[in-house]
Amino acid sequence: MAKTPTLRIRTRRKYYRLIFTGLMAMMMSLIISTALILVKVGFIDGFFMELLHSWGLAFVFAWPSAYACAYFVQEHVLSRIEFY
Repeated sequence: MAKTPTLRIRTRRKYYRLIFTGLMAMMMSLIISTALILVKVGFIDGFFMELLHSWGLAFVFAWPSAYACAYFVQEHVLSRIEFY
């Protein structure tokens, strides 16, 4: 059986927080947008177009807020907790 190559991307360490929060915001905004549309109107015609519109709008707000919250929690909250 042939082994398929894995995709690897190399980037600088300083972009870790930006990439991490971007991916987290993308997944969370998709999950929350889907759940809210399903709760609000159910599965309707044009559901996926409505989802894409809602997801895009949610992501615009999710990424900056996730970046700011991650910075605040890491620098100001977790730095005051002693882990062992």
